[in-house]
Amino acid sequence: MQTTFTPEQLTDPGIQRANEILRACVHCGFCTATCPTYQVLGDELDSPRGRIYLIKDMLENERIPDAKTVGHIDRCLSCLACMSTCPSGVHYMHLIDHARAYVENHYKRPLTDRALRWVLARILPYPGRFRLALLAAKIGRPFARLLPDPRLRAMIAMAPKRIPPVSRNDDPQSFAPIAPRKMRVALMTGCAQKALNTDINDATIRLLTRLGCEVVIAEGAGCCGALTHHMGKEDESHATAAKNIRAWAAEMDGDGLDAIVINTSGCGTTVKDYGHMFRNEPLAADAARVSKIAMDVSEVLSRLDFPASPAAQEMRVAYHAACSLQHGQKIKTLPKDLLKKAGFTVLEPADPHLCCGSAGTYNLMQPEISGQLKARKVRTLEALTPDVIAAGNIGCMMQIGSGTGVPVVHTVELLDWVTGGPIPPTMGEHGRPKSDIPILR
Repeated sequence: MQTTFTPEQLTDPGIQRANEILRACVHCGFCTATCPTYQVLGDELDSPRGRIYLIKDMLENERIPDAKTVGHIDRCLSCLACMSTCPSGVHYMHLIDHARAYVENHYKRPLTDRALRWVLARILPYPGRFRLALLAAKIGRPFARLLPDPRLRAMIAMAPKRIPPVSRNDDPQSFAPIAPRKMRVALMTGCAQKALNTDINDATIRLLTRLGCEVVIAEGAGCCGALTHHMGKEDESHATAAKNIRAWAAEMDGDGLDAIVINTSGCGTTVKDYGHMFRNEPLAADAARVSKIAMDVSEVLSRLDFPASPAAQEMRVAYHAACSLQHGQKIKTLPKDLLKKAGFTVLEPADPHLCCGSAGTYNLMQPEISGQLKARKVRTLEALTPDVIAAGNIGCMMQIGSGTGVPVVHTVELLDWVTGGPIPPTMGEHGRPKSDIPILR
């Protein structure tokens, strides 16, 4: 794609990167075949190619964004399926992130939109505040139908039936390995996950220590910054990310780290991009070091020689591939391989590349489109008649779980169970077998 940025414009690192990405696009349209919003809406401007044209025009002409352009940009899920299918290697993620930051700095949204985005940015990244918000949502659920804004109704519907108690395992500390030590790793405990489902971090710690990892919860680490980053709020997202970088760099410079383990793939995609996000800032070197050793939990488990099952488990597991894992991090087979090694029958739904509609805050900000994508994903998963659905991202788990009666668990919960841990609580709630599974040694 030909671009016409001026030399002065190209002195801006963000514009310089956007120019590189735009020039890589050859208008082929392969991306339209895998874009969820294009499939739902059928509008070229709601495809990656269409958005690229809008972003190019906006940035080249330094145009104040209009409501139509902002609407098309907002409707992007950032699922990154387009990056998996693009034959030209267009790095759409960096382009849409820059466009969102541009919109945030140059477009005045309607008051209700500004208020809603402000609330989300001030609540979701903070587990304590989020817990209070979830409690308020549960109390307000009987009155949800009276709310005029569907986004507010979606927020109330998001609250789980049971808000788990705080897990003290998420506090800064170190967990000694049970087996001979093989690695020293830092676990990212996250933010929303600490309020929505504390079982995931607990299972991850048990599993890693059982396989020979010293697990560190670093002092000062918290939210990865993804939620505000995808809203275009760069100052807030970078401030949050910087705390993580400093916390993990201190551990790396202290007793050392072999990996930073992330069990929420949406966070993992962002942490692995810290090197790019901070490339022109004082923390650039430490950010690059952090990104280099950031790993999804499935990557770490594959390096620890996860034990094979002595017998096949009589359990059908439908595996949902989170977009941030398969498209953002290019991890497509590791979780399935681990589940198969554990003896589970692993099933994959039709169109596994399509998003479930969660996408961070997308299910709250774009509930109608998100609902259509959720219904499609649930249909393809339930068609497999699974005993359980496994995923590697809390957002996907909440989204799919709200639309099906099949228990939805994190992959590590199943792997923890077969290596001696407790049954995933969600499965127990659904009356699944509790003690008839062979334990791996």
